[in-house]
Amino acid sequence: MTRIVCIGECMVELAQAGPGTYRRGFAGDTFNTAWYARRLLPLDASVGYVSCIGDDAMSDQMADFMQESGIETDHLHRIPGRSVGLYMISTRDGERSFSYWRDTSAARSLADDPARLDRALEGADMAHVSGITLAILTPESRTRLCAALDRARAAGTTVSFDTNLRPRLWEDEATMRDGLTRGAAAADIVLPSFEEEQGLFGDATPEDTIARYREGGAGTVVVKNGAAEVTFWSDATGTERLQPAPVEHVIDTTAAGDSFAGALLAGLAGGTDLRDAVRAAIDLSGRVIQAPGALVEDAITPEA
Repeated sequence: MTRIVCIGECMVELAQAGPGTYRRGFAGDTFNTAWYARRLLPLDASVGYVSCIGDDAMSDQMADFMQESGIETDHLHRIPGRSVGLYMISTRDGERSFSYWRDTSAARSLADDPARLDRALEGADMAHVSGITLAILTPESRTRLCAALDRARAAGTTVSFDTNLRPRLWEDEATMRDGLTRGAAAADIVLPSFEEEQGLFGDATPEDTIARYREGGAGTVVVKNGAAEVTFWSDATGTERLQPAPVEHVIDTTAAGDSFAGALLAGLAGGTDLRDAVRAAIDLSGRVIQAPGALVEDAITPEA
């Protein structure tokens, strides 16, 4: 039985539902990946979420939503007196911006206990984290989480890392650069976005991004680049490229990369080769951005 574990922060999401109105949901980058992977994997596969939530009514509703979505919550740790974060999506011409209320989120404590992390990762076939996961933690907790990923990787878990830059969450640019480099060093699969890598590391081409993460120890690197070609490399296949089909009506790019990661990991976990897994990821992402919000049930099709 395949077991995938995603680690990070799930939040209350307020997405635009009309002029001046918002729809409440639950979302967050690595949770979105778990949600899409769960829908694409066979029923006998296991997808779990590792985080911390509070003991209030909103935390209860979040945990219930995860369970109703088929995502295991055995390693969703409760912190008395705390609650979950919230974000609001604003969109203009299909591009989104976020407003956050997360400073006291319980998820910031997800890596406080190394033994708890080890239990959550034990026996996982895949583990998925992101730059946002690292950014919400203290420097000490980042070190603990990366060390736990190192141990899991040594025990046979394939670790996936979506770089997913959110500069406002980091102390400064140098810390963000170091944090992303350390997170990628704990991973077998790295999923960067070229525009972000170009801005932070000065990469001239997607091939430069691949080379840097390859030198850091990754065995697979998939560089997303908006509507341009996806450039990907693995030890087994070398460098390849795929061009996404044009999307005429972009509604909301929220979770474009998260759904991409979910489809990619589900495909690889199911034995699909990298090229076909990337193609499925591109196709799903293209459908997700044609609807509002992070979790788009209608984007899942039998062919996905």
